[in-house]
Amino acid sequence: MNPILGKLYAKYPELQQANSEQIEQAYRILRTGFRNGGKLLVCGNGGSAADAEHIVGELMKGFLKQRPVPEAFREKLAAVDGESAAYISKYLQGALPAISLVGHAALSTAYANDAAPDLAFAQQVYGYGQAGDVLLGISTSGNSANVLHALRVAKAIGMRTIGLTGRSGGRMNDLCDVSIRVPYDSTPDIQERHLPIYHALCIMVEEEFFAS
Repeated sequence: MNPILGKLYAKYPELQQANSEQIEQAYRILRTGFRNGGKLLVCGNGGSAADAEHIVGELMKGFLKQRPVPEAFREKLAAVDGESAAYISKYLQGALPAISLVGHAALSTAYANDAAPDLAFAQQVYGYGQAGDVLLGISTSGNSANVLHALRVAKAIGMRTIGLTGRSGGRMNDLCDVSIRVPYDSTPDIQERHLPIYHALCIMVEEEFFAS
């Protein structure tokens, strides 16, 4: 077993029996997407919106590892501006491309007012998404309409889809390539387990792409 998952299950043993296969499948989907040059889109509501932003923060910069930019890129920076290249190279970090769909207030509010509020995530998936990208939809009930519409559009594009949800999984089950269903029913209990799950996934993909 991956030691990162071993630590996760030591703290939350209920997740091993209920979710171990799904968590590993989600990791493989993320790994393949990033390896093939794809990106991750993430959406959710309320506390799950905060989780979406949190996930992007862990992927787009160093999490547990240093992620120095390659020497070849440092040389390109020096060719652009030798004076600032050392400073930029020192602090720039390797990134796994990820976009939270919950943070674009002007776009989301304009689209909600002019078109359909429950399609604001779907519109962004349609605009950003490409075949081979991944959409992670977070919904404790598995029935959030705006998340479900986003998943439908992602499937139509040819994206891979991951759900992070609660015990039943709701309608999200039918729209996700893998649905990680935390074995709890109340929103606080579900969200409490979502965080260590996505932390483990972020750590594993960071290990994969920034091992050195």
